[in-house]
Amino acid sequence: MRRLFAVAAVALAVPAAGGTITGRVDLVDKPGRRTSDLSDVVVYLDDVKVKPRPATASVVMKGKAFIPHVVAIPVGGTVEFPNEDPIFHNAFSVSGANRFDLALYKRPKTGSQTFQHPGVVKVYCNIHPQMSAVVVVRDNPYFTKVASDGTFTVENVPAGKHTLKAWHERAGDAAVEITVPEKGAATAALRLDATTWKREQHKNKFGKDYSGDEKY
Repeated sequence: MRRLFAVAAVALAVPAAGGTITGRVDLVDKPGRRTSDLSDVVVYLDDVKVKPRPATASVVMKGKAFIPHVVAIPVGGTVEFPNEDPIFHNAFSVSGANRFDLALYKRPKTGSQTFQHPGVVKVYCNIHPQMSAVVVVRDNPYFTKVASDGTFTVENVPAGKHTLKAWHERAGDAAVEITVPEKGAATAALRLDATTWKREQHKNKFGKDYSGDEKY
């Protein structure tokens, strides 16, 4: 079972249009070392139901990789998948209600998918098993990706008590209760533990093992 740790403190800051949450995330990886680059961590409020505005993000297929590896979008948001390789790719996901299949295309074509359900969407290429990405879909606008050094800011947060979470692909999530003032800022610190994570081989879009023979 993953070990999750979270601590938080509240501190007043300069007045803002709405409450602000600032803080830092630490990620402990194998063998007990702190991860130096936390840019794939997403921080979000988990208990506020506010319809977010649609937004668009881009995940480029280049060099047989998805770049960036993680994007975060609101419900109703769209992710574009441009192919910048001279070979075919086939982005797909079998993640519940957010499953999709963009079929085969190569440079300079772009496929896209609109996500209508909150959750974590694992994306792969049906041709190249080494390619993977994650789309984190949130049901409110109060989320952000963490900077590489672990710092983050979430602005214009409704005042009151909230559950703040940090998520990472290898660690799952950690949660902390935090109180946001009507004016000013709250600060939070969260710690994610990925020391028990084990890599699992995913299947292709048909639920079968990859053949190991890349045809494109």
